[in-house]
Amino acid sequence: MLESLTVALPAYNEAANIEAMVQEVYRKVGPLVGDLEVIVVNDGSKDNTGQILARLAAEDSRLRVIEHPVNLGYGAAVRDGIWSASKAFVFFTDSDLQFDLAEIERFAERVQQADMVIGYRRARSDPWPRRLFGHGWSWLVNLLFGYVARDVDCAFKLFSRTVIERVQVQSTGATFSAEFLVLSKRAGFVIVEEPVSHYPRQAGSPTGARADVILRAFKELVKLRWQLWRR
Repeated sequence: MLESLTVALPAYNEAANIEAMVQEVYRKVGPLVGDLEVIVVNDGSKDNTGQILARLAAEDSRLRVIEHPVNLGYGAAVRDGIWSASKAFVFFTDSDLQFDLAEIERFAERVQQADMVIGYRRARSDPWPRRLFGHGWSWLVNLLFGYVARDVDCAFKLFSRTVIERVQVQSTGATFSAEFLVLSKRAGFVIVEEPVSHYPRQAGSPTGARADVILRAFKELVKLRWQLWRR
């Protein structure tokens, strides 16, 4: 059991998933944690995600909601959730119900001997363009920065809050995970990898395959590589 844990969830237009997701956290993660905090960052959703979260927060004090008035990007939502955490350990995942939160139990065991435990999807259950981009992205990140992770963008990561006390991430788009892992490795943190299950999205629409999201990711990646070379 972890002494205390913050679960950080980014959410953008996840009205169809968010209530079930929060309940999954309570049901599957809650029994493994002495002191649980759930932070959901509503990243400028245009549906009624915000209203649902307001009701859930009023019903359970373990839930805290951070509102972005406009959509700032996936990385900004994850970053604001993680760096608002108050507990000894931090876990972040997506709000789309594509992961089995029960698998965090294995991660909780391994994080006792490491600073960070990161997942890789055994079989990614996404449309083929997203799978192709995901594999290519991980390959490119590992090429530019040395080996970082098997599945860079897998949204199933558990780590000690010591990591966020020493690492600051600037990327606000899809490059967030790459920068987070690169800087954590360079800071000397021990990172281990664990396989996780991945399931098809049942509701809502993903944004990761949009052309503007992909272009922004490449721009942020080039900027990160240039900054590290200059250092």
